[in-house]
Amino acid sequence: MMHSIRAVAVNTIRQAVRMKIVAVFVLLLLVLLPVMGSAMGGDGTLKGRLQTFVSYGLSLTGFLLCLLTIAVSIYSLTSDLGDRQIYMVLTKPVKRYQLMIGKLAGVIILDAILLFFFSAFIYSITLAIPKFTKTSPEQIDRVNDEFFTARASLRPAEVDVSAEVQQQFQKGLKDGSIPQRAKTDRDLYGRVIATLTKEAKKDSRSVIPARELLWEFNNVKPANPGDDLYLRFQYDVSKSPHDLKVTGKWIAGDVRKFGDKIDVPIFTYESRDLIRTYQEIKIPSDVIADDGYLGVVFYNDPQLNDTVVMFTEEEGLEILYKADSFSWNFARAALLIFCRLIFLAALGVFSATFLSFPVAILLCIVVFFTGVISGFIFDSFDSLSENMGTLYFYTVRPLIKLLPQLDKANPTGYLVEARLLSWAALGRIAFFMVALKSMILFLVSIIIFSYKEIAKVII
Repeated sequence: MMHSIRAVAVNTIRQAVRMKIVAVFVLLLLVLLPVMGSAMGGDGTLKGRLQTFVSYGLSLTGFLLCLLTIAVSIYSLTSDLGDRQIYMVLTKPVKRYQLMIGKLAGVIILDAILLFFFSAFIYSITLAIPKFTKTSPEQIDRVNDEFFTARASLRPAEVDVSAEVQQQFQKGLKDGSIPQRAKTDRDLYGRVIATLTKEAKKDSRSVIPARELLWEFNNVKPANPGDDLYLRFQYDVSKSPHDLKVTGKWIAGDVRKFGDKIDVPIFTYESRDLIRTYQEIKIPSDVIADDGYLGVVFYNDPQLNDTVVMFTEEEGLEILYKADSFSWNFARAALLIFCRLIFLAALGVFSATFLSFPVAILLCIVVFFTGVISGFIFDSFDSLSENMGTLYFYTVRPLIKLLPQLDKANPTGYLVEARLLSWAALGRIAFFMVALKSMILFLVSIIIFSYKEIAKVII
């Protein structure tokens, strides 16, 4: 059995190597990646240049390998059927399921070789960029702290606004801004409560001039006690300043003891930064209390700002701390791409069992791009009218849910922002994308191919 599968896999790899599309994709990457490494400047800083190269380089590599996987997995089976080479294979002691396993294994092995080579290529260029770039020691320290690392995230606890929402709901019923039927119509009640909750949470994260806002973090315990923390935030405003900047006065430490004896240092920081742009502040770890508590305070100085400063719910503010190395994070990001390639290989083999080459290519590309923009599709359909939204919820949405949500498993997002892609997170993605969805597709393809009429016996 293994001998038959290995023979089919080797033959599939040889067949793929003979395809001109493989050579074209490999040459494109060999030429474009070094050019991108030397030409891309990003925002002018060393960190921006590295982020731009890794983002575009890894995205281009993943995209081309995805297209290559679709083409090779479909062509390897449809060409054998079209050229009738499969007759000679199936007349030998090779079962149909062994042929399918060998085809899929050959494509996956080819993907693994190409992904390993180009990932190592990108990794080497990334490490070489700082060495061949004229920059200051401060920028070198910055990229070591904010790029060549893997940082875990801590977010403040969710603010409970349920009591305030119910008060606003009752007030709206009394003044007529909310229709009375909202008390009996469950769908309308749910939409009204969701809107009020969103507004209440937005108000809880807004700071008017001469006021302050406190975030509290518990169990802040970096892996290495001496490692610095990073406060990452993004300003939003109700009225844009003329220079599009906001001055922030920050305090970090055990703010529970203000007015009493303070056992740990208090960190203060002031800077004027662009709005709607991510900023980071380095905070020394010695400001963390012995019980792991860390309070962060933002003060909106009326003499410096004349607008309401807001922090969004999704990306408003978080604490980052080093949890692993850049090298291991890069390796896990490459494995995340590999999970995507395995799914597309299974999808290609599946579609080739009952569709012609052009139609199978079209189906796989549609599925691939739907997975890439699945988040956008969900957000777009959520704004539909009530009747259309109900139809979508029970028809289109379940079908899209069956597909891997590739936009949520984007490897470049982890590397560009130096965010930790943990083994646990990678394992969850691999389970659903490979062990579950890819395996189901492949088992169905074996069943279809087992009953497929390869040739007719004519007497």
